[in-house]
Amino acid sequence: QVQLVESGGGLVQAGGSLRLSCVASGIIFSPNTMGWYRQAPGKQRELVVTIARSGNTNYADSVKGRFTVSRDNAKNTVYLQMNSLKPEDTGVYYCNADVGPVNFWGQGTQVTVSS
Repeated sequence: QVQLVESGGGLVQAGGSLRLSCVASGIIFSPNTMGWYRQAPGKQRELVVTIARSGNTNYADSVKGRFTVSRDNAKNTVYLQMNSLKPEDTGVYYCNADVGPVNFWGQGTQVTVSS
């Protein structure tokens, strides 16, 4: 059974940093694409960043220059380093992974940025 488990969320002041991690378990091969999405209260879930197994990345414009994604294929883990956080970055952050033809989601981790 494939599971994605996120960790690292929390409460931080504006300008601060957080690092999120997501571990994919129950899989044999490293996911093709892994990524992070977020959902703010009352808003739709939106892309933050994706990273392919090759390392190619795709960032949302709103986080470019502040967030950095990385992955460890041997550990089936993806990380999100978030710097210079803003109140508008507040939301539930979800890990996502493509495992073969199937797409999986984590349960989400809350990130709250106070002004």
